[in-house]
Amino acid sequence: MIDYLIIGSGLAGISFAEVALRNDKSILVLDNNSQNSSRIAGGLYNPVILKRFSEVWQAQEQLVLMNEFYALLEKKLECTVDFKRPILRKFFSVEEQNNWFIASDKINLSPFLSTKLIFEKFSGIDSPFGYGEVLQTGYVDTALLLRKYRDYLIHNKMFQEESFDYEALQVDSNGIRYKDIQAKHIVFAEGFGMHGNPYFKHLPLDGTKGELFVIRAPNLRLDVIVNTSVFILPLGNDLFKVGATYNWKDKTDLPTPEGKTELVERIKEIITCDFEIVAHFAGVRPTVKDRRPLVGTHQNYNSVHILNGLGTRGVMLGPAMAKALFDTIENKIPLDTVIDINRFVSKGKK
Repeated sequence: MIDYLIIGSGLAGISFAEVALRNDKSILVLDNNSQNSSRIAGGLYNPVILKRFSEVWQAQEQLVLMNEFYALLEKKLECTVDFKRPILRKFFSVEEQNNWFIASDKINLSPFLSTKLIFEKFSGIDSPFGYGEVLQTGYVDTALLLRKYRDYLIHNKMFQEESFDYEALQVDSNGIRYKDIQAKHIVFAEGFGMHGNPYFKHLPLDGTKGELFVIRAPNLRLDVIVNTSVFILPLGNDLFKVGATYNWKDKTDLPTPEGKTELVERIKEIITCDFEIVAHFAGVRPTVKDRRPLVGTHQNYNSVHILNGLGTRGVMLGPAMAKALFDTIENKIPLDTVIDINRFVSKGKK
């Protein structure tokens, strides 16, 4: 019998897998590659919501856990996945500059917002009002991370590629049985695929489609991340990742002409040089209307758990939410009520 059967190997799934392994638990991860939002994600981590100049929920706590988590993973996987980069918020008016200074005076935001405006001229961007610098930021190469981690799991015989058959899952007082697998616990980390899960499909997961580009812009000289209505992330060799759109109706992971048009228009609002679209990606983010993750244990089965709803901030949220779920399962530490699935009164049928 293993300790944990984990369904899904996106950011949520590998975060929980790694937390379990660091606590000497045995695991097996199943995935069928049906969800791609983690792989194509921008991977940015940023403690500030730049549209409103407000703090991300529990930002400092998440950053502390995140930094340790990825530093240890880099040693384990023998590759660099965490890239510390400044994020510059381009200002479009004096009013936005003033709002930045007002926000930077707030106790909860002062560790993250520099009070020194930046007027550096980047070739290819017109910025007469300058930029504000967000501190403690960067990005994780999610595609590399997930590929390397899956390779690690496969090498250690802790991964099976298959579609999960809910009808084959048996739950009793001793844990769960799935086909020939016995485990003390099962953790569903399926992303938007949760809608097919009879144990948790009653939860209000509302996927948000996002589309991104990789562009080539030889005349854009940029060594920082610029964030306005979209982010521009330098990848090297004149390549930049740009995103993302938000579509609450379309639940497919196919790029669309509408998404392409929207991204092109937004890019042209920011940069003044020519660019070529090299790649166009799309994925459905697992989002929740109250903007909090879905973490917890099924109301009827103590061995059935969920880790989902990381939304647009999976890189930051993943390690912290995985630790919270592990601690509540193993150490009976109560979950924060704002992430606990018990905040939703509707009950599942299973």
